[in-house]
Amino acid sequence: MKKGLIVLIAVIAVIAIIGVWVSGTYNSLVSSREAVDKQLSVIDTQLQRRNDLIPNIVNTVKGYTSHESEVLSDISNARAKLAGAQSTGDVAQADNELSSALSRLLVVVENYPALKADTQFSALTDELAGTENRIAVARKDYNDAASSYNTMVKTFPRVIFANIFGFSPVEYFEAAPGSEQVPQVNF
Repeated sequence: MKKGLIVLIAVIAVIAIIGVWVSGTYNSLVSSREAVDKQLSVIDTQLQRRNDLIPNIVNTVKGYTSHESEVLSDISNARAKLAGAQSTGDVAQADNELSSALSRLLVVVENYPALKADTQFSALTDELAGTENRIAVARKDYNDAASSYNTMVKTFPRVIFANIFGFSPVEYFEAAPGSEQVPQVNF
């Protein structure tokens, strides 16, 4: 009787240890995924901040330039694409298009000294530069969280539980192909 009780206690202890380990593994996967989602929302917040600044910049530029409609149109189209992006990859691509259009706009501004001297335009571009820095930091933080999560999801033995519970790797926030090239602006 005593031997059977010891075996029963040992079996219950092993089951309890396995249960605690499985729940701890599951909880760490959930926490890591939440960290990724949080960082993605920080990117979205900063992209929205930039998106809200752009109409003010465009309207200020419109007041000084009347024949730069192509650049302004590209900015509007890129903003619309960013607003409709669903996946991380789509957001990254739309963000890159918008950044490229904004770069072309800032090159166009060089031809309008009065616009460059405008205090409202200067304040808006300073705010835009700060927002761009925040976006860069948010992308880095997201990619760090995504790397940690993806490592967790792909390493043994967590990969077993990740597959069982439906955790899959996430996309990194990457620059679009060709984004290392300086945008060309022709007048």
